[in-house]
Amino acid sequence: MKRLLAFFVVLSVTAPAVRGQDAAARASLERWIDRIRESHDIDAISVAVVKGDAVVWSGGFGREDAAAGIPASPSSIYRVGSISKLYTDIALMQLVEEGKVDLDAPLEKALPDFHAKSGWEKKVTLRQIMAHRAGIVREPPVGHYFDPERPSVAATVASLAETELIHEPGSKFKYSNAGITIVGRVVEVLRGKPFEEAIAESLLIPLGTPKATFARSPDRLPGQVVAKMWTLDGRDFPAPTFSMGIGPAGDLRASAVDLARFAICLMNGGATESGRILPKSRIEEMWTPKFDKNGARVDVGIGFFVSKLDGRRRVGHGGAVYGCATELMILPDDRLAVAVATSKDCANGVATRIAETILRTELAHRAGEPVPELSVSQPVGAALARSVAGSFGGETGVELVASGSRLFVFPRAGGARSELRRDGNGASFVVDDEQAFGARYRIEGDRLLIGDRPPLVRSVDPPPPSLPEAWRPLLGEYGWDHNVLNILEKDGKLQALIEWFFLYPLTDAGNGRFRFPTFGLYSDEDVTFERNDAGKVTAVIAAGVRFPRRPIDGEDGRTFRITPLRPIEELRGEAAKAKPPEERGEFLASDLVDLTTLDSTIHLDIRYATDNNFLGVPVYSSARAFLQRPAAEALLRAHWSLARQGYGLLIHDGYRPWSVTKIFYDATPQASRGFVADPSTGSRHNRGCAVDLSLYDMKTGRPVEMVGGYDEFSPRAYPDYLGGTTAQRRLRSLLRTAMEAEGFVVIPNEWWHFDYRDWRRYRIGNEPFESIKGKAGAQP
Repeated sequence: MKRLLAFFVVLSVTAPAVRGQDAAARASLERWIDRIRESHDIDAISVAVVKGDAVVWSGGFGREDAAAGIPASPSSIYRVGSISKLYTDIALMQLVEEGKVDLDAPLEKALPDFHAKSGWEKKVTLRQIMAHRAGIVREPPVGHYFDPERPSVAATVASLAETELIHEPGSKFKYSNAGITIVGRVVEVLRGKPFEEAIAESLLIPLGTPKATFARSPDRLPGQVVAKMWTLDGRDFPAPTFSMGIGPAGDLRASAVDLARFAICLMNGGATESGRILPKSRIEEMWTPKFDKNGARVDVGIGFFVSKLDGRRRVGHGGAVYGCATELMILPDDRLAVAVATSKDCANGVATRIAETILRTELAHRAGEPVPELSVSQPVGAALARSVAGSFGGETGVELVASGSRLFVFPRAGGARSELRRDGNGASFVVDDEQAFGARYRIEGDRLLIGDRPPLVRSVDPPPPSLPEAWRPLLGEYGWDHNVLNILEKDGKLQALIEWFFLYPLTDAGNGRFRFPTFGLYSDEDVTFERNDAGKVTAVIAAGVRFPRRPIDGEDGRTFRITPLRPIEELRGEAAKAKPPEERGEFLASDLVDLTTLDSTIHLDIRYATDNNFLGVPVYSSARAFLQRPAAEALLRAHWSLARQGYGLLIHDGYRPWSVTKIFYDATPQASRGFVADPSTGSRHNRGCAVDLSLYDMKTGRPVEMVGGYDEFSPRAYPDYLGGTTAQRRLRSLLRTAMEAEGFVVIPNEWWHFDYRDWRRYRIGNEPFESIKGKAGAQP
């Protein structure tokens, strides 16, 4: 990707002139932010920095709309996610100040039609809701985070009558989008107008941010960034733009500059150019952390999270919503603040890191101290990643997983996967990905050191347990294209991968009920499965949200099929007359080796010589497999390595004539062409340096069961797809490790397809199998 220069501007004419030292530091920050943006594949980042009463500098990095070539700016519009909650809470506090509502009265007094089931006598109050201590479910049944139907705030809140409080009111912190939506409903009831109109009049316009809006538009606004979703297995796609029923909790659209002006108002005790939105005493009340019933401090006040940055009081909130991640960070006693917005889903680790680094740089300048080091970590590299991968600390520890040149850590207890990147020399790493930054890991022999924690000792995972038959029908994908819930088995537990990134082990609560753990996004909430009259699972009800089952062609064990765009015989005739693309340059002479001559324990399953393939008709005239000699010899070494572990290679395809590649491409619908090669550039199969393969069990002679089937055009085909069972994923990893150790690389969207490192040195071939002399392979 071509490097993009940052769009940088000083906004406030009242700001002091930028001294040379400050200018140099800001230029350095600008370059660093753009490097961070590029290293995490984020299209757009915008920042705005506040000192006292002014936005002193701001910047836009990358592109607001990459396809249109529009650069990001400080005024680019983002969905700011849960920062919206602060605005909603302040709109409610304005009503408190006006004497129209009591924070500590039972909620029913302000909202008589609110009903939620409760097993406790204690009543829910608005103060509890705004401090996320009311025991309310995270999401409402209607209008929840996943719901694209755009119900009203009133309908969303009304649906909570179907829910039951998870905890006794006031007893425990539980973050709730549903709760802050209730707050928004109180605002619109007491103001007598729709929430988005009420908050615009009482807050957004007085703040001097008229373009900031809670308006329920299904489309992008002018100047709004094109945001991006992504998955753990390597896919990305445009973020949806639908408005949510939980709009008061997460649907404000605003720029970094808008958020900065909000911060100025807060630091000025609620004062704006047009008047005061709230007394300073009320704002300080919102910034005061609460204490639980045991006297322990809870780092949340009324709406605001309250913590320390290097010993200084810090208040603010982060946000994550469909393709955008944001951070508003305020040091009120130092009169410093920063707003950061990004256009990549859940990139909160990046936003928080940028915000903290900017504030530390400003504080260092103020104190005349050295500014923080601005570094960018590097990928681990394939060899080092493979060498350190494994389990540490057993069932309560972590698992390090190698994926090509990258290294990931999975906590055994559940939560988000994190990427480890190089931090210094040797086996020293730092957590650095879209979602998190900072935790330090170091390998010393068989010990893993994580920060100041006691060392974790390398452990050997036991053989994966047999999957309980009762769980098998539950495994699979549920939900919508824009947000998929995956139910899988990992480490002998049924687990839920929810909101794309968060993996939680489920506890069996009996009678077909499971429960999320006591931590995380959906703490203590239930998971149940819905079945039709035939007993087939049709949906999962996770934390009160119904996720419909997503059918995947091939998950029933049958071979994946497409409907060819045209008859295969017609395409075959066209391909026979066509010619491969011309290539210039020096190439090695073709030396294709028949793989059956390498070792009799290498087995063939050439699906394209049968009708058992994705087209449903034979395309090869004989069941044979060839590779260029160096690739064939490397394949044999991988086979021997696997044989020592009881598995053999099962070959599905090797060298493929170019004419067959053209048939595949011309037959495949556009939506699935990411799984077939473009004949205009040729395939690595055409060069004799790609192989499609799986494993078989040498004891039984039977193919092993992988997460997805061969030639399955679905997300299950991705090598890092986190679904299925532990046994399936371990076998997929075993195959990949053996092949990559011998110079092969798996392609990003097919676990079975491996390219040999020298593929560029051979020409595209179109020779039919029958013309290839059956050259035997020598022992490597």
